[in-house]
Amino acid sequence: MAWPAPPDMRYVDKESEVVACYGLMRQLRPHLASEREFLIRWQRQVTVGYRLLALWQGAKPVALAGFRVQENLVHGVHFYVDDLVTDEESRSSGHGRVLMERLKAEARALGCAKLVLDTPLTNTLGHRFYYRQGLLATALRFTALLI
Repeated sequence: MAWPAPPDMRYVDKESEVVACYGLMRQLRPHLASEREFLIRWQRQVTVGYRLLALWQGAKPVALAGFRVQENLVHGVHFYVDDLVTDEESRSSGHGRVLMERLKAEARALGCAKLVLDTPLTNTLGHRFYYRQGLLATALRFTALLI
C-alpha cells in the first residue's frame, strides 16, 4: 500500500489557488455564496496585507489560515488571524497544530509579540484547540448590527 505524500505548506497567491480553497473556507465562512465572491473579497483584503497560507494534500487544501499584521492601541503591532480552518474530514490529524505553529513562526519573523484571533463563543471545539496551542481567552468582542 502506498502512503500519501506529506502535506505541503505554501502561501496562496494565485487566483486559481484561491478558488481551490473556496470549499474549505466555506466550511468556516458558510455565508460566502460563491467562488467569485470569495475571490473578490480576497483581492480586496490583499490590498491591506491579508495573506492566505494553506496546507495541501496533493491538489486539495486540508488546512487554511488567513492573516495580516495589524496595529492598534490595545495590542500594538500584532499578528491577526482572520480565518483558521481544517477540513472537517481531516480534523484531529495534526494539520491544525502544524498550521498554528507556522503562524506563530511567521508572527515572530514579522516582529510581532502577539498572535490574536477571534472566535465565536459557540465554538467550543475551537476553544479547546486554541487552549492546547497555548492561546488564552483574554477578551469578549461586542458587535452591533447597523443595517
